[in-house]
Amino acid sequence: MADTTVPRVPLFSLTALKQGLDQEEFRRCVTEAGVFYLTDCGVREQDHKLATDTAMDFFQHGTPEEKAAMTTDIPTLRRGYSALEAESTAQVTKTGTYTDYSMTFSMGISGNLFPSPRFEGVWTDYFGGLHTAARETARVVLEATGTYDGSDGRDIDTLLDCDPVLRLRYFPEVPEHRAAEHEPRRMAPHYDLSIITLIHQTPCANGFVSLQAEIGGELVDLPHIPESVIVLCGAIAPLVTRGAVPAPRHHVRSPEAGLREGSDRTSSVFFLRPSTDFSFSVPKARTYGLEVDTLDGESATFGDWIGTNYVTMHAAPTP
Repeated sequence: MADTTVPRVPLFSLTALKQGLDQEEFRRCVTEAGVFYLTDCGVREQDHKLATDTAMDFFQHGTPEEKAAMTTDIPTLRRGYSALEAESTAQVTKTGTYTDYSMTFSMGISGNLFPSPRFEGVWTDYFGGLHTAARETARVVLEATGTYDGSDGRDIDTLLDCDPVLRLRYFPEVPEHRAAEHEPRRMAPHYDLSIITLIHQTPCANGFVSLQAEIGGELVDLPHIPESVIVLCGAIAPLVTRGAVPAPRHHVRSPEAGLREGSDRTSSVFFLRPSTDFSFSVPKARTYGLEVDTLDGESATFGDWIGTNYVTMHAAPTP
């Protein structure tokens, strides 16, 4: 069983970082790894739990008709409900054909789909708290290196006036054919198309650690730590820091057959994405190791980029 007690990724307090403390260690972590744990971000464990429980109740008890009404047929629009295996990160990243073994609820600033007024109230409040936390976290990340270059003529305030997305993923226990011996991942390796990403996860009951990030060429476990979130720097970070901040690849692995029972988990993921008209240099993106082969020309917008990075299956396979 994986050791969940000694994480190898450092933990910082957002309150301390905003006060100017721990700056050298934080700068080193941000520039060398691009991933860390964060406490004191203003969103409480009970806030995460209420939002997660609300979504899980819909996943478990929503009728097929209710779920259909919450499902958009626009692949580039992350809103409402996505059924189990309805998405494939592997196909997006061209690393395989397997589906994401998860179901999802998503929302943004506008155009949302909610199954009930109570659900809407809970999730609107949750979104607001995470949005504030993500903006404050992104600011300390971008200021840590001293290399923020105002790409696209935007100061940090303008960059952070953006188009975030919140997604609650439920990863059920995998069936035999999705155990690690047959398919090693529930979700393929990828970096996030965001400035930063905040992740709050619940632990697997059996102690299995599903989320891993690549740091220094090695896959490192990211276990659940109470009262904290994981921060992953996304692909926009290197674009606006002259490559100083990396966008670490990460994946969600499958348990081995003997660890399938008790391996389900949830992951609340807040992507602080730039506005769709944010523009960047395609050649520079390539020098930072970002995959932009689908983009033509010397420059592109974030809207162009995300338009090439969604795959939604036409029909969800039967679990």
